[in-house]
Amino acid sequence: MSDVIRHECGLAFIRLLKPLSFYQQKYGSAFYGLNKLYLLMEKQHNRGQDGAGLATVKLNVTPGHQFMYRQRQSGSGAIAAIFQNLNMEISEMEKMYPDFRKHSGLMKGYMRFMGEVMMGHLRYGTQGKNNVEFCHPFIKTHINPTRNLAMAGNFNLVNTEELFEFLKNQPITSIRESDLGAMIETIHYYLSEANEQNPAVLDLKTVLQQATARFDGGYVCGGLVGNGDSFVMRDPHGIRPAYFYKDDEIVVAASERPAIMTAFKLQQEEVQEIKPGYAVMVSPTGEFIHTEILPAKENKACSFERIYFSRGSDPDIYQERMNLGRNLAKKVLDIINNDLKNTIVSFIPNTAETAFYGLIKGLEDYLNDIKIDRLLNRELSEVAMRELISRRVRIEKIAIKDVKMRTFITEDASRNEMVQHVYDITYGTVRRDKDTLVVIDDSIVRGTTLRESIIKMLDRLGPKHIIIVSSAPQIRYPDCYGIDMSRMGDFIAFQAAVGLLNDHNKQHILEDTYQQCLQSETQGTLHENNFVKAVYASFTPEQISRKIAEMLKPEEVNAEVDIIYQSIEGLYDACPNNKGDWYFTGNYPSLGGNRVANRAFMNYMEHKEGRGY
Repeated sequence: MSDVIRHECGLAFIRLLKPLSFYQQKYGSAFYGLNKLYLLMEKQHNRGQDGAGLATVKLNVTPGHQFMYRQRQSGSGAIAAIFQNLNMEISEMEKMYPDFRKHSGLMKGYMRFMGEVMMGHLRYGTQGKNNVEFCHPFIKTHINPTRNLAMAGNFNLVNTEELFEFLKNQPITSIRESDLGAMIETIHYYLSEANEQNPAVLDLKTVLQQATARFDGGYVCGGLVGNGDSFVMRDPHGIRPAYFYKDDEIVVAASERPAIMTAFKLQQEEVQEIKPGYAVMVSPTGEFIHTEILPAKENKACSFERIYFSRGSDPDIYQERMNLGRNLAKKVLDIINNDLKNTIVSFIPNTAETAFYGLIKGLEDYLNDIKIDRLLNRELSEVAMRELISRRVRIEKIAIKDVKMRTFITEDASRNEMVQHVYDITYGTVRRDKDTLVVIDDSIVRGTTLRESIIKMLDRLGPKHIIIVSSAPQIRYPDCYGIDMSRMGDFIAFQAAVGLLNDHNKQHILEDTYQQCLQSETQGTLHENNFVKAVYASFTPEQISRKIAEMLKPEEVNAEVDIIYQSIEGLYDACPNNKGDWYFTGNYPSLGGNRVANRAFMNYMEHKEGRGY
């Protein structure tokens, strides 16, 4: 994604089912669990680079001693900083006890994070909130172990205000401004209620059923209870991803399947998906269940996970991204009039590389059909035959991101100049005024980087035609289930639709839609319909794409510029099991999504900053 966008968080959970001495004897280290947690977090570092956190619960602790610990760190180096702190603790202990590592009981007693239940979290900050107090896990402490709770997750809730109203709670600002704040307060409310009713036994399943029935959003949340109960739960639509593995030594869960496969050297079929509406739960005695908490609803697994967010090392995701590219081949051939001889294909940024390979395969399929047709139906000389057989799709590495570049200048004009040089281009690859340059991106959200940097940079190579291809459809609506795409006016597709309304003297549609939103808000029905669909209804996707190209082409660029987007049908074909498409179609999985879209549009019309939820 050439546009900078904040997105998914990552969760890692480990429950050791054996005493620490078992891992010391079998694997040579009582730090087995912490080492694996570190691996899970690093292998999901792509999911959070603004902060990280770690929480641990120790089982069977002598009354009066602390049993739950938490550490959080902000910044891109948060994982390393957290585990460096743990290493410093170990070094200090070894000064006092040289044989410290040989005694797991001593380690558990003196090391803060040597416990049997562990949870790690990677965070992308949203709305500029990157302070350490917004990093997960959050904790609720109490003298009673069963009322101690640590929570972290990957989610957005769209009804946090309703939750706080239900709780009649006025927490500190950092809690109230965080979705996790509303979530942990709600679960803790029912946790405390259950403990009052039955202090001897915690029915965690019922607690989760009561609490999560009130949540509106997409979530994977993990929790550690002070008595040793623990869980990882997924929302009923399966919007956010989660996977788990269990054997007789360990239970592990994470946001991405390859992280578990790599950390524990497993095959794909050994790692299971947490079902929508289900939770993985482990009791204080180590009893494991994967059980339904809420009835599953229509599958709306986030398609952006497949397009961009998750690592492409997952075998299914790799194939899906290939298919996203392959499905665009016909559109590319149409716009270049099948002239592959004078076309160069490339990709920006590196995350679009797999879709690029799929696009190449689609173009090669066409080329191979041409070869077969000509070989079967024409008499060719040996020279012509050799030329035909050797013909290939022209591929070049056109742009390389210069990781050394930092746009430290904040003045707009100067910063835009610096942004143009974040990528290095490969000179001598394009025949000036003759070649068409096709460059695939995984998605185009705002288009800012294309307009201010990439298109200008590509134009310096001298192509007659630049075609930017997006493996994702047009992003038209805000997301409120985990991605920081919340301001309607940021989307280049929305800007293009507004521009077309102006071009066709249909500006009244904006005002009519705004009045519908105002009326519905007054009536308390803002959630019932997505009125913003009317902004796009008058135009085809192709018309909007042409307008986007017009808007993103800088005045000084000489080449013709076109933008091609994936179709919704192409998305469904490539990613058949991830039908979460509300940012493309406006079809939200919950009514709260409609309210968010309408509120975001109202903010646009009222020139207000901030998100719609």
